[in-house]
Amino acid sequence: MKFRNTIVIGAISLFLILGSCSKRNQVFMEKGEYIIFGHFYGFCQGEHCIEIFKLTGDQLYEDRNDTYPSSESPYNGDFEAMAQEKYQKVRSLANKVPRELLNNTEHLIGAPDAADGGGIYFEYAMGGKRHYWLIDQMDDNIPEYLRPFKEEINKAIEKISDTPAINNKLPGMDEGD
Repeated sequence: MKFRNTIVIGAISLFLILGSCSKRNQVFMEKGEYIIFGHFYGFCQGEHCIEIFKLTGDQLYEDRNDTYPSSESPYNGDFEAMAQEKYQKVRSLANKVPRELLNNTEHLIGAPDAADGGGIYFEYAMGGKRHYWLIDQMDDNIPEYLRPFKEEINKAIEKISDTPAINNKLPGMDEGD
């Protein structure tokens, strides 16, 4: 009986420890922390060519400006709240950020949109500091560690966008682009 009680107490303790660890490992621990992610295509027509979103610990927002991102400064959007069902579809994206990216101090990775292939904008704001990157959509131009994350961003955009990309070729782009 004593052995059984020890196992039960041990199991409860393990459950409590693991439960508290998962809360401690959440990406958004403090108010004001967020990620901004999206794609941009220069030789493209329509609202779908630039899609930028902001993800906080409890809300997803879409940028209303759709301004082409700059490598000179972080993106300053005009964000509007989206439906909670869309937030639920992408809320885990922040947990998929590769640590190597967070250690990268270069704002340009590859040559985003240089060959009309488009680019990814990604920003991570934590501790009052904004870190941002413009990432090439072409796999050959980016480090291998970044390719799965780039695809995660593209999938997230497709899940929440009203005009999803089809095989990274957006409607309104010429076949020659």
